[in-house]
Amino acid sequence: METLFNVGAALAYGAVGLLIMILGYLLVDLITPGRLHKLIWEERNRNATLILSANTLGVAIVVVSAIYASEVGLVTGLFTTVVYGLVGLFMMTASFLIIDLLTPAKLGDVLSDSELHPAAWVNAATHFSIALVMAAAIS
Repeated sequence: METLFNVGAALAYGAVGLLIMILGYLLVDLITPGRLHKLIWEERNRNATLILSANTLGVAIVVVSAIYASEVGLVTGLFTTVVYGLVGLFMMTASFLIIDLLTPAKLGDVLSDSELHPAAWVNAATHFSIALVMAAAIS
């Protein structure tokens, strides 16, 4: 019976992680001019791919840390995982917007450019760094 409960818990945490990752995708899509689907899969845009990849890895780091630090009990653990995941998404989105305010070029324009731009690397590193900071804060 315990194994069945653990399988159910793993599925529940997996579903929460997947939903948070989908939300992360939607947030990056929202703050990027153009549709990510078109930019990445049709236009093969490297800048958008780099930012989305960093964001996806960052969300995964935050979700894994949230699961490890989750409270005792499945329902409470799932709730804290959702909360930590949403805070991580908020911080990564905020970092994108803050960098956009502090730099001379609009990051949205840089991301929609077909040529790989150094600013995309800076933004990707920031997403990943924010995720690591959030993971450390969670644990």
